[in-house]
Amino acid sequence: NVTMAGVLGDPVTIGAWGVAGLPSDKLSVENGIIMFKSRRWPLMIDPQTQANKFIKNLGKDVETGLDVFKQSETNLLRNLELAIQFGKWVLLENIGETLDPALEPILLQQKIKQGSSFVIKLGDKSIPYNDTFKFFLTTTLPNPHYAPETQVKISLLNFAITQFGLEEQMLNQLVKLEFPELQAQKDEIVESNAKNAKITYDLENKILFCLSDAKEIMDLLSDDTLIDILDESKKVSAEISEQKKISDVAEKQIDETRENFRTVAYRASLLYFCITDLDKIDPMYQYSLQWFQRLFSAGVRNSQPDPETAERVKNLNNYFTLSLYQNVCRSLFERHKLLFSFLLCMKILFGDDAVNMVEWRFFLAGASGQIEVKPNPTDWLDDLDWVQVYEQLYCMDKLEAFRGIEAYFIEFHKKFKKIYDATEAHKEKMPGEWEERLNRFQKMILIKALRGDKITAAIQDFITEKIGRAFIDPPTFNLQNCYNDSSNISPLIFVLSAGSDPTADFLKFAEQQDFSNRIDSVSLGQG
Repeated sequence: NVTMAGVLGDPVTIGAWGVAGLPSDKLSVENGIIMFKSRRWPLMIDPQTQANKFIKNLGKDVETGLDVFKQSETNLLRNLELAIQFGKWVLLENIGETLDPALEPILLQQKIKQGSSFVIKLGDKSIPYNDTFKFFLTTTLPNPHYAPETQVKISLLNFAITQFGLEEQMLNQLVKLEFPELQAQKDEIVESNAKNAKITYDLENKILFCLSDAKEIMDLLSDDTLIDILDESKKVSAEISEQKKISDVAEKQIDETRENFRTVAYRASLLYFCITDLDKIDPMYQYSLQWFQRLFSAGVRNSQPDPETAERVKNLNNYFTLSLYQNVCRSLFERHKLLFSFLLCMKILFGDDAVNMVEWRFFLAGASGQIEVKPNPTDWLDDLDWVQVYEQLYCMDKLEAFRGIEAYFIEFHKKFKKIYDATEAHKEKMPGEWEERLNRFQKMILIKALRGDKITAAIQDFITEKIGRAFIDPPTFNLQNCYNDSSNISPLIFVLSAGSDPTADFLKFAEQQDFSNRIDSVSLGQG
């Protein structure tokens, strides 16, 4: 199998990137290769600031150093001139959807040969160009729109986190909190392996250089350099080989312990991608990875400990899922809370492969396409209702679990009248074989076709059965709990609707915390 990492990647370099914080998933590794192999400077879409941290960590080992700037800085061009002259790495972070036209010569790498070196013209100045200069750009916008004339000047890379990459990060974070010595040992082994691989790679290059540099066989025999390098290589290889045997045994034991907790990391990654989808409901619903990771750490610390690994994993999953639900619910409008509960529940079931994706799509979208409606066989559905019900049944019949539902309904339609007339239709048993054939979610699909008005109640029962009643009872507003979940770097912001005023609650809470004399009130309108 031909892969970008296999053809263009270097295992030693990729290992060093991992130590610097680059996620190990395929997309991130390929992004790293493009960053350093492409002729154009990279602009990275980096909503979770992964690329930003990676470049900063990598820049610590650069001889000439790394400079970090923002596009809004007044002396940006002057700083860039110095960086180009001295061959520094430059990270231009938090850019918007437009780039300063003054950056064009750098982006297009408009170098001019002058004598034995190159210069680049910035404004009216000619700056000596150092070949070790590198330029990186990042934006935290999740879905930016760059003009075509901008895109042709840069390599646009999507550094948004992948589910596998996040799963690995959450596993590292969990093991670091549960078994700090174990994670430290794991990090040390990874770093040591990367360092040893680099030493081996450098020795191989030395040997190849000596062999290619010698014009005759006699040159090799008469020069002790190659023999010395070979001796050194033999000693170093033996040491590295011995270290690798010891580290392989330790790493295997560490990985076995880590893998016991992978289901927790997997659940956490599922839940993160559940809450990132909420901005499609309302653009206000946006949650950072840093906030999510802090909440996860608090969940690990506060959940019920247990010496049995299986019970501990169960406690972690249950505690963190409920904690996330309660924290997110505080920031949702009332009308969206049940929708979030349902999405959360379905995401967990998708992760367990407990729901058919085709059935889920049908549940959301319903019937589609041109359908020739058969004559109404019932005396309890009017013609308009029959058209809607039949279209649903016709498309439902194409799903594996519902094979034969159309013919069954037409023949035994009277058996469905009880469901149609019931006050709590969502709690009625399905007629005949369908009670046993259909699972809880499939029954909801049928209820939606017959009694769409009862789908909200059916969803509530479904959530209660699958993940618990706590997920359909949103927590009441409690300032003490909000305070407990906040920190000195995450302020509490009250989003007010017309007529609401939290001042009295705030002052009462400040008094309970003995902070009555340490309150400062500042109005933004005061300048």
